[in-house]
Amino acid sequence: MPFPGGIDADANATLLFSLAAAVIYAFTIDMPQTLARSAVKTLAVAMLALLASLQGGPWLLIAALALSAIGDALLSRDGEKAFVGGLASFLVAHGLYIALFLRSGEGVGLLSAEPWRAAIAVAMAVLALAMLFALWRRVGPALRLPISLYIATIFAMGISALTLSNFWVVGGAVLFMASDGLLASEKFLLSAISPHRDWTRRAVWVLYYAAQLAITMGFLLG
Repeated sequence: MPFPGGIDADANATLLFSLAAAVIYAFTIDMPQTLARSAVKTLAVAMLALLASLQGGPWLLIAALALSAIGDALLSRDGEKAFVGGLASFLVAHGLYIALFLRSGEGVGLLSAEPWRAAIAVAMAVLALAMLFALWRRVGPALRLPISLYIATIFAMGISALTLSNFWVVGGAVLFMASDGLLASEKFLLSAISPHRDWTRRAVWVLYYAAQLAITMGFLLG
């Protein structure tokens, strides 16, 4: 187990609870929308926030995970209001991650000092621009500004993660951007009857949860 005390220790038990909730939700993604299904989705990342708190993690990490869990709860429900609310929760969560990464990192000079970081930064910029151009004509005018702001914020989150030497956090940021790119494609670009919807929903969740887990463990164990 990653934390002292065995499987019955609070930290290890909380981590297992989170993993179990994530796996259960992965198998219920295509089931009808229920409060139980929403609760399982919310608990997966909420338990990571609790884990970070139990282990004395940075308050910015705890707050970002808690807001992400709220965003998960909102996005688990149908409707534009729930979607915008979830978007707002994740927007603030990403802002907290940016502050956390910049405070913990070694400065943007690290990007030019190590070419692989610069290469990832360029790839992130290409992905962000591709998402913006693809979505601009497919969403209604009311959603263009919030989505544009969200894309800019998650790009800033990815760049700020590249200032850290902790590879778990860098990997988590990359996975987060990949998850959001797939989510945008599934929600706005794929047709309602597209055969790709089945695998994209699961891929979005797996990438997203892996991202949150990697960032959390990177700070708690790194």
